[in-house]
Amino acid sequence: MMETADLILDKACIEDWKDMYENVWSREESSRYMFWKVTTSKEDGKARMERTIEFQKSHDTYLVYEKNSHKAIGFAGLQKVKEGVCEETGICLGPDYVSRGYGKQILKALIDRAKQVYHANYFYYCCRKENLASINLALSCGFILKETYERYDERDDTSYTMLRYRKQI
Repeated sequence: MMETADLILDKACIEDWKDMYENVWSREESSRYMFWKVTTSKEDGKARMERTIEFQKSHDTYLVYEKNSHKAIGFAGLQKVKEGVCEETGICLGPDYVSRGYGKQILKALIDRAKQVYHANYFYYCCRKENLASINLALSCGFILKETYERYDERDDTSYTMLRYRKQI
């Protein structure tokens, strides 16, 4: 578990399915820059939560909970790339919870975890070129653009440019 001023990052439990479905998974805005498709039914939301819980058993990923409301409002994670290097594996907040400084709190918590658990010296952050909010988050946290590369989105058969930022921690 990780805690910030306004958030708690913790492993999911089955009861969180409804919050995640309503706040994130059913929202087109949430999936726009991610690699997943919108969940279109409550039954699929429940099944998705079961898969999430199973996935989290072997991955350093978390749901994001807002302290004030106690609701699940997003997810985030990180992974070790190699000795001394970690990267985020996605940061996603429901559209009703953006522009509140939560992204910065999440990213800083992931960086702290990378230092403490993985003894990382560098942290990578990736986002699509069109995702201005994520670019601004990276820059506001002191990341430097290291490379760009083309990717393919299988959801809609389009290509896009991925930006890869790095920060010494």
